[in-house]
Amino acid sequence: MRELQVVNAAELAIAYAAAEYAVLLDGEPLPLRVGQPAADLEAYWPATRYLFITAWNPASEPRSESANQAADRLLVTQLDEARFARHPAWAEDPAGDWREHGWLLADIEDTAAERLAREFGQAAVLAWQRGEPVRLRMLMPRPPATDAAGAYTDWSSG
Repeated sequence: MRELQVVNAAELAIAYAAAEYAVLLDGEPLPLRVGQPAADLEAYWPATRYLFITAWNPASEPRSESANQAADRLLVTQLDEARFARHPAWAEDPAGDWREHGWLLADIEDTAAERLAREFGQAAVLAWQRGEPVRLRMLMPRPPATDAAGAYTDWSSG
């Protein structure tokens, strides 16, 4: 497991909450936004819970395309071994200057999701229950005296 060290967790959470996410279903991208329901996705792909995860740029440090693709292949191997249903997905900044490829998973337990994310050095995932707004789950303790990223951001105790 990689040790995640972030200089400013609050700023990172704000950036992740503002990012644009999408999942590809039958060739059509469906948007995901932190704090908004994903009714179209849930109608198309019914599940109890959902998780967006990526293996790109561990510890939020930019890596080369080849390093990110190698990490993604390792993640896919683990997802295949665990038989998790998945669809291709991605995250990008609103200006389109940064993009990370990942996967939307269905019905993965919270402990398995957090273990995978930590194993691949991720600072956060998107996770939500069917019928509820998409939530940002930061995999680090909440910085002192901050409301960073708003009401739809959860912080892990570490």
